[in-house]
Amino acid sequence: MQTIKIGATSWEVSNIALGIMRMGTLPVAEAVKTLQAAHEAGINFIDSADIYGRGSSEIHFGQALKQSGLRRDDFYIQSKGGLFADETGRITRYDSSKKHLLTAVDGILKRMSIDYLDSFLIHRPDPLMDPEEVAEAFDELQKAGKVRHFGVSNFNPQQIELLQQACSQRLLIDQLQFSIMHTGMIDFGLHTNMTDQASLNHDGGLLEYARRKQMTIQTWSPFQYGTFAGTFIDNKEFPELNVVLKQLADKYQVSKNAIAVAWILKHPANMQVLLGTMNPRHLIDSALGSDITLTNQEWYDIYLAAGNSLP
Repeated sequence: MQTIKIGATSWEVSNIALGIMRMGTLPVAEAVKTLQAAHEAGINFIDSADIYGRGSSEIHFGQALKQSGLRRDDFYIQSKGGLFADETGRITRYDSSKKHLLTAVDGILKRMSIDYLDSFLIHRPDPLMDPEEVAEAFDELQKAGKVRHFGVSNFNPQQIELLQQACSQRLLIDQLQFSIMHTGMIDFGLHTNMTDQASLNHDGGLLEYARRKQMTIQTWSPFQYGTFAGTFIDNKEFPELNVVLKQLADKYQVSKNAIAVAWILKHPANMQVLLGTMNPRHLIDSALGSDITLTNQEWYDIYLAAGNSLP
């Protein structure tokens, strides 16, 4: 398992993380197997959010960690806060108020049965956010020893700048969707000075901004197309892509999922891939992508097979 440094720090972690969004659907005994598989694969980073499973994912994680024979120090643990949903799961509001952030972290720590988070992220940009209020919350959380590092999720460059100017802590992370079938962050750069659909800049040059600011991009849904439309792996809607993935999987003697992971990690932005599978075998298979270094041509072959073009 290869490692990266988070942001401009010496904080070194596996370049693949385990996202526990679905852990609340597992019996605790099965969650134990997932954690043990992650540790066996060399994954030392856990990503969560207080909204996952309406808190059940963090409860099951805390119970599984105790029963797994693993220690708190075997993992860097991250969670996110700031979303509210109704009973159907529909998001009803964002909340980045100081009161809510402090309460959210206390709830996370209690559910996970841990004393501190290695990092805490604002889950989505809140148009009602008061940067000074967020900064006060971050200061209190850090001073109390409840959170060591901070970041954001799904923020654009100006939103990051707005918050960063108020915070004494450096924002180290932005969590973003990125995969073979979700490439908007690189498409517009390839189509600079053109007028086709791919040339549209939807996020303000977020990828280049993160690189300049030495922010770590954590990539979610690495095997998905659309937002939550489904996986592109072995999907009949993407025959050309799956042919290329199969050829490379055979060459490197790994799974298609591992090649999809290796494609993300090939990018020089030094990204971290979030894997959300709870299946131990799939987790270990996908994590093998950490040690695969695709050639430049192979990276472009995959990009083109996904339906993209080069000018």
